[in-house]
Amino acid sequence: MMELLAPAGYWEAMTAAVQNGADAVYLGCGGWNARRGAKNFSEEELPEAVKYCHLRGVKVYLTLNTLLSDRELPEAEHMLRLASRCGVDAVIVQDWGALALAREVVPDLPLHGSTQMTVHSLDGVKQAAKLGMKCVVLGRELDRENIRFICQNSPIAIEVFGHGALCMCWSGQCAMSALIGGRSGNRGLCAQPCRLPYGFDGGKMGRPLSLKDACLGESIPELMEMGVSVLKLEGRMKRPEYVAVVTRVYAGLIRENRTPTKKEMRELEEAFSREGFTNGYWMGKTGPHMFGMRSEKAAVPAELFREAKDAYERETMRRVPVKMEAEIRKGKPAQLCVTDGDGNSVCAVGPVAEAARSKPLEMDGLKARFGKTGGTVFEAASIHVTVDGGLSLPVSGINGMRRDALEKLEQCRTVPPVRREVCAEKLERCASTANALSYTVSLARGNQLTREIMRHKPSVAYVPVERIDEFDLKPYLDGECVFCAALPRICKDSELPELTVLLQKAKSAGCLAVEVQNIGQLELAVKSGLALRGGSGLNVFNSRSLRELKNWGLTSAVVSFEMRYQQIRDLIPFLPCEALVYGRLPLMITENCLVRNALSCKESHLKGCCRKSHELRDRRGEVFPVMSVFGCRSEIQNSKVLFLADQTDWRKCGLAFGRLRFTTEQPDVCSDVLRQYLEGEAERPAEFTRGLFYRGVD
Repeated sequence: MMELLAPAGYWEAMTAAVQNGADAVYLGCGGWNARRGAKNFSEEELPEAVKYCHLRGVKVYLTLNTLLSDRELPEAEHMLRLASRCGVDAVIVQDWGALALAREVVPDLPLHGSTQMTVHSLDGVKQAAKLGMKCVVLGRELDRENIRFICQNSPIAIEVFGHGALCMCWSGQCAMSALIGGRSGNRGLCAQPCRLPYGFDGGKMGRPLSLKDACLGESIPELMEMGVSVLKLEGRMKRPEYVAVVTRVYAGLIRENRTPTKKEMRELEEAFSREGFTNGYWMGKTGPHMFGMRSEKAAVPAELFREAKDAYERETMRRVPVKMEAEIRKGKPAQLCVTDGDGNSVCAVGPVAEAARSKPLEMDGLKARFGKTGGTVFEAASIHVTVDGGLSLPVSGINGMRRDALEKLEQCRTVPPVRREVCAEKLERCASTANALSYTVSLARGNQLTREIMRHKPSVAYVPVERIDEFDLKPYLDGECVFCAALPRICKDSELPELTVLLQKAKSAGCLAVEVQNIGQLELAVKSGLALRGGSGLNVFNSRSLRELKNWGLTSAVVSFEMRYQQIRDLIPFLPCEALVYGRLPLMITENCLVRNALSCKESHLKGCCRKSHELRDRRGEVFPVMSVFGCRSEIQNSKVLFLADQTDWRKCGLAFGRLRFTTEQPDVCSDVLRQYLEGEAERPAEFTRGLFYRGVD
């Protein structure tokens, strides 16, 4: 049976989920989870929440799924130990350093890979299994055929997003909220800039980034048939009545293996929708039909929510059936044994029955007494009583046996498992392998590779593997520059054959290295025989992540551009570190092609409309270039160029490489910018940003 995983933003929402049929809930405790804006649970509440759920047969998954700095990892370690001690069933993680720390200090605590890890291929799932994960949440953008393929071949459990709000950007790859407002989605504080109005290519303002909520209710039988292990409902920021309604509907669909009725679909829409729902990603049909907005005048469904609240507040909807067997024999203490459906069995002993002076014990009366489980979560599914004739027991003795047995069973169901705890290895500071800071360049188009820019001798030149045919590397192969084939941040299984061919082309053209953007690309990269470099898509935010990536075989790593320079300075350089120090930073990578949605083009990617320049314009007039990338996807660039050439402190952070990221620049600008960074003679652009290098993110 497919597990239904429901959101629990705080205690009342957890109660709503449990009482309405959730098999598991996911919740946050403390500050390091992807919904820091929810009320979440305190450290004192967490053990009680686990007891509440486990008593009723519901699993608890703790979300620890944000990027963490070195200074924050000790607090994460404390949270991991707390979760393990109180019996949390699994911890959901994003950060590679947190994953490594969890494997080390709480080796018996199951770990799940968050959708923030951007796992979206079978190779990614297999690599997650090798890294110790028991379950992976797939990217919400995958279609049914890609999900089916992964499920049929996966060595671990697969979780699929079933209902609720969709992000426009692939999870874990969005920096729009961080760069525009200083609130990082990778650290649980997304300000949802995708819900704001934008104009495309000078057109009228609309909502080209605001997706409708997902709804896979119609596909429940297919999801179950293909082997999806867990169906996840979104909503930790939603009110508990919403959680109650959505959980109740989906619990019924899964239990009965069916599609929703018209009434159930109406209830889902009333609970929350953005001009209806979409299953576009699931069906593999993206486009304008997937977009919608929540009206500010949308009415709260008062009657539906009142009924839902009345029901879950009674806390009588989730009962645990038990089997009772009582034995009352002459001359022996009475005994009652209670067994639940999970194999737990307990017994309670009562007084010795005496000869009846008037009315002896009767079977029906005893069953009625033992069956009075009110005030507990238990209900008697069956009661079997063996009683000798002519005996009597006081009512208090019968009630006492029942009470003692059920209390023992409650303890049995809620006792935390015995798990190991290990001291974390202290990370010793090691010397940087970099002699001096050198510069690398990232090129977007073939005409940016010129003799002028190569004359300045960048140590590495990254070229997008999907555009390898545009680049003539031969004139520069005898120089000191290493050419690196930059893999796309997203590549589904269905696109892997094409990417494999492109990587071989890049190797034949002269590339000596390959840039890895997610764990799903590791196997492909290793097989290529090229040196492995870690890209920004890996979201490196701490020293333990660097050590983890070194264990994967990487030779360098780009640190997250959400880090302040002080955080970079404090990193232990297990790997040579690279930082983006110039260029338009990538804000989003979208499965929905913005060009295709706006212009209805029907060409394959990187042709026709994709070759032209496109842009988004916000309400303030800021212009965000839109680039077409591998897989007919769009990458939204920041409106301003990151410029640090006139600053000096960042050069002392211990970086091995400073990367200049060229996107919309003309070839002569590319070479001139590299010259400025090398010579320290800065000519500030008319408009620029310092990015997050000094202000960081919340």
